[in-house]
Amino acid sequence: MAIKQTAVAAALALLLSTFAVALAPSALARTISSRALLRQLAVAAEHPAGYDRDLFPSWIDADHDGCDTREEVLIAEAIRVVVDPPCSIVSGRWFSKYDAVRTSDPSTFDIDHLVPLAETWQSGAWRWNTDTRTRYANDLGYGPDLIAVTAHSNRSKGEREPQDWLPDRVSFRCTYLAWWVAVKWRWQLTVNAVEKRFLHDGLSACGWPNVTRLSRPATNTRSTSPGRR
Repeated sequence: MAIKQTAVAAALALLLSTFAVALAPSALARTISSRALLRQLAVAAEHPAGYDRDLFPSWIDADHDGCDTREEVLIAEAIRVVVDPPCSIVSGRWFSKYDAVRTSDPSTFDIDHLVPLAETWQSGAWRWNTDTRTRYANDLGYGPDLIAVTAHSNRSKGEREPQDWLPDRVSFRCTYLAWWVAVKWRWQLTVNAVEKRFLHDGLSACGWPNVTRLSRPATNTRSTSPGRR
């Protein structure tokens, strides 16, 4: 009996040790709570004046490898893909996170700025210089910034905030809200009062999902801002 109890105790100790390793700080450090990020977002009125899509140069080949930003995202998010050098997508399969549509024709997919360019402008990008707006529009440094989705879902979303539009795919909505907060935090963008309340209530109902820990690029401003009120 004593031997059996000793064996059970040893097995329990091993289990607890394994559990402790799984929860080690080094593992937890790879993610951060959406609640922590939302708390850090400043609340401010939006600045709609002066927005123009052309103020955000998009789909550049930043690393000069022959692939522009659109192609980089399509390759990164493909379920499978065949690419001929330097960057000709021969075939592949893709899945749209917004509406669960699958395709083998990448021309039917758009690359969505999760926080739309117009929303970015209103939330602080009106202060940025061209270099910063270009880096935002082509940001491959954090996965949620740019995602491949159906053209239909992207155009249905348009420039709307989460309180006015959520993905048709209900199972993705909590992730969408968490990613929205993460992108705004990454680029030091503001939220308006209605937007923050919706994000708070939605993410609270979702159990405050974690997101991959992220860094903040430099956001450079210029001395004068067209459209400034």
